Amino acid sequence: MVRSMTGYGKAEQEIQGKKITVEIRSLNSKQLDLNVKLPMSYREYELELRAEIAKKLVRGKSDLFVFVETVKEEAPATINKEVFGCYYDQIKQVSEQLGISLANEPVVQTILRMPDVLHVERQEVTEEEVAALKQSVQGALRELEKFRAQEGAALIADILHRVEKIENLVTTIEPFEKGRIDVIKNRIASNLAEFVPQAIIDQNRFEQELIFYVEKLDITEEKVRLRNHCKYFREICDAEEAPGRKLGFVAQEMGREINTLGSKANDADIQKMVVQMKDELEKIKEQVLNIL
Repeated sequence: MVRSMTGYGKAEQEIQGKKITVEIRSLNSKQLDLNVKLPMSYREYELELRAEIAKKLVRGKSDLFVFVETVKEEAPATINKEVFGCYYDQIKQVSEQLGISLANEPVVQTILRMPDVLHVERQEVTEEEVAALKQSVQGALRELEKFRAQEGAALIADILHRVEKIENLVTTIEPFEKGRIDVIKNRIASNLAEFVPQAIIDQNRFEQELIFYVEKLDITEEKVRLRNHCKYFREICDAEEAPGRKLGFVAQEMGREINTLGSKANDADIQKMVVQMKDELEKIKEQVLNIL
């Protein structure tokens, strides 16, 4: 199944008065570039979560966000009275020395913001909470994979439609080939007759040189290779789990054959079709960059 690198997944779990929300976002990138944002209490599980996510995402610029909300009231923080009194005494002493009135100053609020005045008991992360975190990550990954699969189906349908257009254009070129060769032969003979007397032209040598020149303009080989590349492109889409890189390489080979067709065309009608092929191929290359 062809999947896009673009995706979004979200999952939630409630446990022990906490609501754990996990979001994973992914965009296209040549390698896996994973950015993780966790609450401090979950930092020790970061490497484990990274390894699990890397197995599923493979490639892409991805972000993992974990949010924890308290859904029940927590015990209030306690004030360290000794530290509070120490701060207050020092502030009072400095204000008296400098002649500063404390009447209009929010002294209490200021002291409460000082270090170590408020003490909040750190809650240990339980095994159940860790399990809920991992389940949420897995749920978000499943949602992201669904998103990627939907995007991938739309992408590959569009890409294969453009591949079919290129194949049809190759077939459309064929009626112009024979006429193109006749025009080239007549033009060369006409130019030669204009500058060289007919009597001194070696007709056998002229025919040999003409055949040699026309063979260089033959585009049969390029058409065969381009069709084979299109066929191989389809086979990769059907057989590979993560065909993005390989499809990019095949698209490059298709571009080489199309460019050679254009350089050998020597015909306005064929050149127009080559331009259309290049246009379709550029759109294919853009879309392939989003495929896993």
